[in-house]
Amino acid sequence: MGIDELIINSIRFLSVDAIEKANSGHPGMPLGTAHIGYLLFDKILRYNPENPKWVNRDRFVLSNGHGSMLLYSLLYLYGFDVSLEDIKSFRQLDSKTPGHPEAHVTRGVEATTGPLGQGIANAVGMAIEQKHLSSICNKMEEPILDYKMFAMVSDGDLMEGISYEAGALAGHLKLDNLFIIWDNNRITIDGETSLAWSEDVLKRFEAFGFRTEHIEDGYNLELLEKTIRELLKDQSKPVFLSVRTHIGYKSLKQDSSSSHGSPLGKDAVAKLREDLNWPYEPFHIPSEVLEYTRRKVKEGKNLEGEWYGRLLKYKEHHKDVYDILTKNINIEEAITNMPRFKEDMATRQASGKVLNAIYNYIPTLFGGSADLHESNNTYIHNEGDFSSTNYYGKNMHFGIREHAMGAIANGIAYGGITTPYVATFLIFSDYLRPSIRIAAMSKLHVIYIFTHDSIGVGEDGPTHQPVEQIPSLRLIPNLWVLRPADANETAVCWEMALRRKDGPVALILSRQKLKTLDRDVYAPANMVKYGAYTLYKDENPEYVIIASGSEVGLAIGLKDKLRQDDKGASVVSAPCLEIFDKQDEVYKNRVIPMNAKHIVIEAAKDGLWYKYVNKDALIIAMDDFGKSGKGDDVMKHFGFDVDSIYSKVKQRWS
Repeated sequence: MGIDELIINSIRFLSVDAIEKANSGHPGMPLGTAHIGYLLFDKILRYNPENPKWVNRDRFVLSNGHGSMLLYSLLYLYGFDVSLEDIKSFRQLDSKTPGHPEAHVTRGVEATTGPLGQGIANAVGMAIEQKHLSSICNKMEEPILDYKMFAMVSDGDLMEGISYEAGALAGHLKLDNLFIIWDNNRITIDGETSLAWSEDVLKRFEAFGFRTEHIEDGYNLELLEKTIRELLKDQSKPVFLSVRTHIGYKSLKQDSSSSHGSPLGKDAVAKLREDLNWPYEPFHIPSEVLEYTRRKVKEGKNLEGEWYGRLLKYKEHHKDVYDILTKNINIEEAITNMPRFKEDMATRQASGKVLNAIYNYIPTLFGGSADLHESNNTYIHNEGDFSSTNYYGKNMHFGIREHAMGAIANGIAYGGITTPYVATFLIFSDYLRPSIRIAAMSKLHVIYIFTHDSIGVGEDGPTHQPVEQIPSLRLIPNLWVLRPADANETAVCWEMALRRKDGPVALILSRQKLKTLDRDVYAPANMVKYGAYTLYKDENPEYVIIASGSEVGLAIGLKDKLRQDDKGASVVSAPCLEIFDKQDEVYKNRVIPMNAKHIVIEAAKDGLWYKYVNKDALIIAMDDFGKSGKGDDVMKHFGFDVDSIYSKVKQRWS
């Protein structure tokens, strides 16, 4: 048995043995694609196992993340920080080898995958970041960034709508640093793909603008390597390579959906060992395999060492590039130069002014909108559009592809250098929710700009008026939801978004103009950093009025109305409940004392507010969808005006 076959079978049996030991997992895909993984890690990819975050490494994204044991086996064999004990702990609590790959858990895993289609769009995001960073950083004859993105994808990945969105954008942008390999085994959980799928996938990707190729003899290793190398040579567009494979290859369950998501079983594994001439006990790897594969540790060190020599030349001649690639970007100057506002404006408008004021100080801030630049106020003026002819352009046009936009942002953020921001209407946050969830789980620094935040949108009606979106986003762990009350709170929210590094931030912004508060009368806007704060307080307040965003203006109006009755009140602006939750009990009780009469005003489902108030609280919220009409009329119709709220207060505490 030659070294190629020894290594490929080592990958297969590490995967099968781990799945058998866990009595859980997906053996079919690792058995069917072990040879592809071997070829990539052994002969194609450039990486350093001892520094999996080396900036100029090639990336490998396993989009069909259910086959995670393929990736873990490769990481172990090629010297990454995954041990044999980690392999044996597959799918066990707190192991480095969870059921699906998690980038924040396992060094060497480039992206958190498993929800099908995510990995494709993540790889597109990585390719976009490489193009943009290269346009900024490659200033000398020898480029400092020239890495490529490889993604393995399944039939299921390609059925998901996100693959169409991401693929179309990748082709349009001519991302010649992207290489997709299709594990074309024609089987899904329910059976053959023909049950629900009959399109010509290669023609689809050809229409997107990819160079496409199909290998029917998918286990001809020589042909496979030759084809990949030819496709990489002088690559001028993204590549989509279809490789005919067999799920559960060589096992009793080959070409059967039964090999997809459950262990093969003791007898089937014994038969596979016999058929593949593998006489070893579970988890045993022949010494000659590790001697051969671990050469990549030294090779990787040398590759990064050579690259670092180039980086030092850049440090001498282009210190700005060195700072970018060593993540030495100081955001303090940007924060110092944030605008301070006096005039009234929509918070989306204030956000746009902040963005245009700070981008020059943060070269790694990059993003755009899903066809809503003017509405979201996300356009960077005089800086051009990111395109196939101008990768330097600062303005990314995602098209009307919200889900791909979210996953592409995650792909950009995985690199740890670029801070991506993406934008759409709040109502359409539902379209990218799966990607938001992954960003929060993976602790990715992504900034979401969600405008048109309430029924105050008006004439567009209930289809475009978010009602459940704000509380729904607040339910996602590790996502900060920031809904500023005025322009200056918006600037502070942007500061918080830039400073955060361990998770995503959603800025919830108004379409309608809001009053910019006089901070000589009201508390300073930087109190937003506490999540919720006392904006104004009468002496001996009887009421505590809590609101977020545009409804803070109603809270102030209600406070003034109550004062006419000689009733004192404090007004609490609560832009971020997640940060407020982190404050100590003394602070929280000072802001929302439990012995007061509590009033909450927010034009959304009431959801989580009961956590913060006493049992007698009056919560003014939405319990239905909105209506089409002028914004002020719609707000009044649903009781979001000072007189209506005042009447409810009088009824409650008459």
